[in-house]
Amino acid sequence: MNSRLRQWREAATVLLTAGGGAGAGAWRGPGASCDYQVLLLRRSPRSAFMPSAHVFPGGAVDAADFSAEWLELLPEPPPRCGLGPVKAGGPRAPLFAAERPELGSPLPGDVAFRICAIRETFEEAGVLLLAPAEGGRPDPAGGPARLLPAERLPPAPELAEWRLRVQRQPACFLQLCRHLRCVPNIWALHEWSNWLTPVGRGRRYDTAFYLCCLGQGPPPASHDQVEVTACQWTRPPEAIDLVKSQDIWIPPPQFYELCRLCNFPSLYDLHRFGSERAPEGCERWMSVLLVASDGFMQLLPGDELYPEDPDFTGERKPALSTNKKIEDVLKEATRLHRIVIRDFNNVAVHVNVPPKYKHINPLPLNSKMGNTADYGSRL
Repeated sequence: MNSRLRQWREAATVLLTAGGGAGAGAWRGPGASCDYQVLLLRRSPRSAFMPSAHVFPGGAVDAADFSAEWLELLPEPPPRCGLGPVKAGGPRAPLFAAERPELGSPLPGDVAFRICAIRETFEEAGVLLLAPAEGGRPDPAGGPARLLPAERLPPAPELAEWRLRVQRQPACFLQLCRHLRCVPNIWALHEWSNWLTPVGRGRRYDTAFYLCCLGQGPPPASHDQVEVTACQWTRPPEAIDLVKSQDIWIPPPQFYELCRLCNFPSLYDLHRFGSERAPEGCERWMSVLLVASDGFMQLLPGDELYPEDPDFTGERKPALSTNKKIEDVLKEATRLHRIVIRDFNNVAVHVNVPPKYKHINPLPLNSKMGNTADYGSRL
């Protein structure tokens, strides 16, 4: 690898869902309404990375997220602090497997990335995913998580001041937890996926995606007018409709994950799937760009056109190209795992390869291009 190349930063994000008033209900087929909502944040139009995009809360990891002082606060034995083992049905993604001796901390990435996602959710949306420090970790079999009761939190002006302090200095998040006699509820975050920004995108991030289900109504969320200019709770199918109607733009990884959520009309079914699947781990995905005559596709691992040796650094040709139209390329394919983008608001996921790590493919919905069994998911 060329050391002169600008490499990616590590980051964490959370698919934060809330609701579940209808209980565990059975699968009711495509188009069934969800009994929960997912939190989306609108990035500032002045952002250097994905301006004006709607994304899940999250951000870059800070050294404070790896602080050894967290081990003094978290109630379970180090180093995993009560997190269950990861079986990893395949090679563990480098983001989770890497050791970081330069940080001088025994805190593993599985813990630190969850702390990062929780800290960023507070910074960007004002939502605190904490648990009381006393009494040990919450029971993982107890169903979806719940937020701290209002009486455990300081008055709103004081909490707003803490939020500003954490935004300015991430190490203040540890101080806030000590002040509240609470800990980041790392046990409520379940490993979901791992996306690496493709080459040619300027800033690049290797991002851990977590799932967190709150068994209560969506809590109030407020933007910070710096990184985030709007907060929106919405049902996953409704978010897809907002993309189609050109009301919002969602980047491809977030779009893919919203399509996965559409498999679950019940929050309790989603929580059960996420918590039971998480010990399998996940693999790192980096899309490879294929430019067609009328749009482009982001190829993902398992697709028949995905390179055997993908270029993670951008030292080689950054994109593939063809003179054919997207529909013709799709008709010629037998193994599909790709995101098709004709424009920002005309996005489709096409997948017919079996998912790994006991995960689930995006939900197949009605397709303008014909049988969804042929093309996989088309939204």
